[in-house]
Amino acid sequence: MTGTTPGRGTPGAPGTPRVLRAMNDRAALDLLLEHGPLSRTRIGKLTGLSKPTASQLLARLEAAGLVLATGTSEGRPGPNAQLYTVNPRAAHVVGLDVNSRRIVAAVADVTGATVGEFELATPGRRADGAVRQVTDALDGAVKDAGLSRADVHRIVIGTPGAFDPGTGRLRYASHLPGWHSPALLEELAAVLPMPVEYENDVNLVAVAEQRLGAARGHEDFVLLWNEEGLGAALVINGRLHRGFTGGAGEVGFLPVPGTPLVRQVVKANSGGFQELAGAQAVPRLAKALGIETPQQPYAAVAAALLARAADGHERDEALAELLRQYAQRLATGLASVTAVLDPGLIVLSGGAVAAGGEVLRSLVQSELFELAASRPRLVVGEIDRTPVLRGALERALADTRDEVFDTSR
Repeated sequence: MTGTTPGRGTPGAPGTPRVLRAMNDRAALDLLLEHGPLSRTRIGKLTGLSKPTASQLLARLEAAGLVLATGTSEGRPGPNAQLYTVNPRAAHVVGLDVNSRRIVAAVADVTGATVGEFELATPGRRADGAVRQVTDALDGAVKDAGLSRADVHRIVIGTPGAFDPGTGRLRYASHLPGWHSPALLEELAAVLPMPVEYENDVNLVAVAEQRLGAARGHEDFVLLWNEEGLGAALVINGRLHRGFTGGAGEVGFLPVPGTPLVRQVVKANSGGFQELAGAQAVPRLAKALGIETPQQPYAAVAAALLARAADGHERDEALAELLRQYAQRLATGLASVTAVLDPGLIVLSGGAVAAGGEVLRSLVQSELFELAASRPRLVVGEIDRTPVLRGALERALADTRDEVFDTSR
């Protein structure tokens, strides 16, 4: 009987020259993404490859259209060295951030640089208009980037709530009209020629913070988000925990002390923690303390009040009390989350909590130490511009790089 010995002559088998070359190729590409333009000598030192092997690697990647020669090094003794960089046009991805008022789309090249953006207002949109508006937002972004749909390798769409893996329906986001048809995902797949992925918006903020922000280097953390709604992302062993229906992290529905029980929470689109510490609670607290304020729009008003309180709490007792009471409310819900998950790190994000800055963070930390058995470290999120969109792009880039940078095929 004849056959092939495992690991000998089998294309793509571990340990074969093809796979080893592909591993070196990917290591070099990741170094170029991390460090920017590098010389052959520098790549060889960082990867441990000899100069001839590094030269062959760069020639191979340049022929594949994955790297470009770009200028020469200067300011060092001896002849200037040729520098290489990742070819930004090797792939492009699109991220979409969807909420009840607008869709924001952005295009990033394979290096992660944003090369096109577009915002589509969606006030009072029709229940059957989601597919058209996704394609309009996509087309606006790729046009701004000087590209077409055919140039896009992957799209990641971030929405409130989560698509139930069993039914395909969007759950936990009744405030998002037009996105609840069970046929929506099939309709989008039919009109979009590239892979399309869907993710909860708060989960995407966690992706952005883990890749680029306050959670870098952390495999286990909780991110608390508060803007239009109060939610959390749960990262365990480096992976997002979504739960059976995608509802893990919908902490706004969490029953907590200090508010009456909310029943039929999905229908009400609210719950105990949302009523206690959601954005709508901040102007109510301010009014009770004699602080003049408008009540709506909740998220914008809450952010303005908390920023004002963080700035003036040392001079104004009412503003100091606003921060103290709100910190206690946030800590009440976080204590329950901490009791179950025991995270080492909690990231506070979203306009309604980030506006309070270090002052609010410190107060929540102190309250949480009193309420929880363990003592996670609290930090303020660092991705302050379109974090949902940035997370969508980072998620799309990770999968696309795995495909485009794989030279073993």
